Amino acid sequence: MGYDTKSRDEIFVQQKERRIHDSMDPKKAMLRESRDSETHPLSVPIIIALDVTGSMRTIPHQLVKDGLPKLMSAIMQKGIKDPQILFVAVGDCECDSYPLQVGQFESGDEELDLWLTRTYLEGGGGGNAGESYNLAYAFAGMRTQHDAWDKRKQKGFLFTIGDEPCLPHITSTELRETMDEPTQKTFSTDELLKLASEKYHVYHLHVLEGSAGVSSLGYWKELLRDNCIEVAHSEDIPGIISDIVTKDGDKILQDLSGTKTETKEEEIIL
Repeated sequence: MGYDTKSRDEIFVQQKERRIHDSMDPKKAMLRESRDSETHPLSVPIIIALDVTGSMRTIPHQLVKDGLPKLMSAIMQKGIKDPQILFVAVGDCECDSYPLQVGQFESGDEELDLWLTRTYLEGGGGGNAGESYNLAYAFAGMRTQHDAWDKRKQKGFLFTIGDEPCLPHITSTELRETMDEPTQKTFSTDELLKLASEKYHVYHLHVLEGSAGVSSLGYWKELLRDNCIEVAHSEDIPGIISDIVTKDGDKILQDLSGTKTETKEEEIIL
């Protein structure tokens, strides 16, 4: 794509506009679907939600420019042939103009790259001791469907990437303003995590390079336990994601194709 010779504004088309791209507006994204097809018969849905607030410094820029466009190929090379990746950008629903941006589930590097470069790197956030990673949980639980679950009762994967704690709740007003979700309920982060976990294995990649990375690590360890992964170097993130998705490659593939029927249910953990 010639990124090495392009400026930030040339790569990220919304930086000049200073607003969300219409196609990534969650108010218009009533449903995002990961479906099987003749070309991709055993789809594996993967949601990647990246913190694009100011405390992450230049990490979102570098990841979107250099690392994440190669993620699809990395996963396929490790044995999962039909990954479908939905890219999400998260911010702070108490402070930012665009705390949630959502792409589509895609099956190719070039298609994924389209959503990455449409992302508005708002660089906001505030001094309120957290970001709205729970918006990714809300969107996954309320606005996505996938054949991996509907047909095979296989969970997908949801990764949040950031350096702050998560804000404790999302109000009904914030959900309406951000996602146009018709609700009168305030959801706690625990409730939204439970909702997302019904159809996704949820991980947090905690970036220690961010300005709040070290101080907020304990929060995520308590919330997600072993599913909180410490990241010392942000360039390692694509490799960490592909390793998690494919860590039990043979078992996953056998299970997806229905060839391993005698395995106990509790042993099949994606």
